[in-house]
Amino acid sequence: MAGPEIFTINAQHTGTTNRMIRIGIIGEFDAGFPPHAATNEAIAHAEKQLGTGIACEWIGTDRITSEFMLIKSNFDGFWIAPGSPYKNMQGALQLIQYARESRIPVLGTCGGFQHMVIEFARNVLHIRDAQHAEYDPYASELVINPLSCALKGQTLEIEIVRRMSKTFRAYQADKVSEKYYCNFGLNPQYQQQLHYEGFRIVGSDVHKEARILELDNHPFYIATLFVPQDNSTFEKPHPLVMAFMTAVNEIVMVKLN
Repeated sequence: MAGPEIFTINAQHTGTTNRMIRIGIIGEFDAGFPPHAATNEAIAHAEKQLGTGIACEWIGTDRITSEFMLIKSNFDGFWIAPGSPYKNMQGALQLIQYARESRIPVLGTCGGFQHMVIEFARNVLHIRDAQHAEYDPYASELVINPLSCALKGQTLEIEIVRRMSKTFRAYQADKVSEKYYCNFGLNPQYQQQLHYEGFRIVGSDVHKEARILELDNHPFYIATLFVPQDNSTFEKPHPLVMAFMTAVNEIVMVKLN
């Protein structure tokens, strides 16, 4: 790897594509924040199985507004990273909306989950004042609010509740255990609205609160409140990260052919 914020993983396998897949990681990179290091590592783990090179760049949200057209054209998929609040929430939401509407593969983890929910609430549910409590704790429409029990540092069980989902196909399991780094989540009073409009609850905790969301009719658009990259190794790359990279690679292959 060339460095923590811009790095290339060279495929060492036969049958690789003649160009790398390009992943934009949205968020302010912090070398001291464990989920960010784990994100880079999980991508390296996925490359080992995928068999094609992966070129990645961390994109600070304060760059998105001014560089939007360049970012749109430079990447095949986006990982919306942990680490909120972002410097530029509106920039992050703009890019998330573009990827959702343009059918660009997206994986959002922890803070990424939260911002994917806000974007969907504003632009699909038409809750124009949908807000995140970390940015404005007194907003009238707190779609993302403080969790009743902080989950930071906990590893908890999640039930996969939709078998006809990409999430279930990735895990091949009804129940999984994952680690969290967050204190904010989807306000339960908005869960059914998201679900009925197509951002489906595919994984929930013991209290039936959403922990994995997946968008219908999209090549790959999955948000997890937990941090799957923390549970990835070279020997066993995380199945959701693998599914994301595979979806990106399939789209690249179609374009090349």
